Amino acid sequence: MNLLPEHTSATALREAWRAADAMGVDSLWIWDHFFPVTGDPDGTSFECWALVAAMAADTARATVGSLVSAYGYRNPDLLADMARTVDHVSGGRAVLGLGAGWMQRDYEAYGYEFPPDGARLRELEAALVRVRDRLALLRPPPIGPMPLMVGGAGEKVTLRLVAQYADMWNCTGSVEEFQRKNAVLDDWCARVGRDPASIERTLSVFAEEAPLALSTYAEAGAQHVIRSVRDPFDLGDVSRLLDQRG
Repeated sequence: MNLLPEHTSATALREAWRAADAMGVDSLWIWDHFFPVTGDPDGTSFECWALVAAMAADTARATVGSLVSAYGYRNPDLLADMARTVDHVSGGRAVLGLGAGWMQRDYEAYGYEFPPDGARLRELEAALVRVRDRLALLRPPPIGPMPLMVGGAGEKVTLRLVAQYADMWNCTGSVEEFQRKNAVLDDWCARVGRDPASIERTLSVFAEEAPLALSTYAEAGAQHVIRSVRDPFDLGDVSRLLDQRG
């Protein structure tokens, strides 16, 4: 479940992720934006990794992570250390999600350059290498598996990066689009010599979308469906999806 940290309060977020964890959701996520993405662009919003750390401390079952962090907002070595620290707080349940970022306002308002798409993807690859190298140096290391997720669906670069570096892949869009991109990822795995079964395939379902049956997602190749919810955090759809699990 992805809790949207816009137009809400920290209290409401904490109540929602505690309730979702008690329901038995597999994963809990926060997106990485400094401003609202929907609704009033000047509405309330909260920073991703401070929330993920609080979520790690407040919950006991679900994995916790970023869906996904823009590599350019934080030094990649520092981000690796942040995620490792959250992993210890959570008891080994952290996931580090990374992507190239897309929201220009986030970059410019916080003093970061916003490179063109091609440059951001090149820098994402460099960031993935730095994150992996830093994780190998940290003492103590993560106590859980701390999977590295890459978000995005670009067929020429992003899916290659998933095949080369990621333990998990997150995609957005229709089931039909996901199915096609999933096949492209399999092709990249063959080209770089990666076992496609070693990459967990996740699909984000936005808050505005009515979720389909889990069997429909599974038939398209999704192994993990991430349902977005927004304040007032009605968990009804999440509950109905959980009832279909297994």
